[in-house]
Amino acid sequence: MLRCADGKYYVGYTDNLEVRIGQHQSGYFGGYTLRRRPVELVWSEYFQTRYEALSAERQIKGWSRAKKEALIRGDWEMVSLLARNRQDEKGSA
Repeated sequence: MLRCADGKYYVGYTDNLEVRIGQHQSGYFGGYTLRRRPVELVWSEYFQTRYEALSAERQIKGWSRAKKEALIRGDWEMVSLLARNRQDEKGSA
């Protein structure tokens, strides 16, 4: 997960983290991070398969800012609490 210069987060997956960060820093990608540089790596995780990495990317992209920041801090208790709160919100809707 990258933190962009504007404070927003970008979540993606790659087979080569160092190269991908360099691509984002250089503006190689014309997408989300192009006008939000520089970027800073704030969280990463290794996954056994691309499928697992893609699944995690999709899940984290749907998280609130607070939950992403708890993940970055390694605050698993807060990640769990925020997940329960979201489930409670869905159940009462």
